[in-house]
Amino acid sequence: MDKNRIEIDIKIPNQTRYLSLIGKIGEELANGLDEYGGNRITLAYYINLVLTESVINTITHANARDPDKMVHLSIGIEQDELVIRVFDEGEGFDINEVPTPDFEGLAEGGRGVFLIRSIMDTVQYQKRGDGNVLEMRKSLVKGTKY
Repeated sequence: MDKNRIEIDIKIPNQTRYLSLIGKIGEELANGLDEYGGNRITLAYYINLVLTESVINTITHANARDPDKMVHLSIGIEQDELVIRVFDEGEGFDINEVPTPDFEGLAEGGRGVFLIRSIMDTVQYQKRGDGNVLEMRKSLVKGTKY
């Protein structure tokens, strides 16, 4: 077994009351990365943000606030990358069609995806089985941003 490999698998009801818990798990994971050469406090903040934004989008949009659906997350370290996968039971969408948000006006929408893309190195959303998966990756190699 590779002792540098971490994987946390979480399933929660499709409810926003678990957002704080999910964010804290991400923070604790980031704070415990002794091998990471960057600022772990900043990384922890950003991982909390990415997790909460992706889960709220899953609950609200993908799973359409349906209380019978679940949100499944996988958070892990694979080699020198943080990998977060958020699985939903929705219809899916084309992530590349999400417009850049209007930060000047009052228009809502797209801010979560914009933040996730700004923080993570790669972001993909694709059909998988009976649902979809949002996969986000962040390099943990010394000298990377954060």
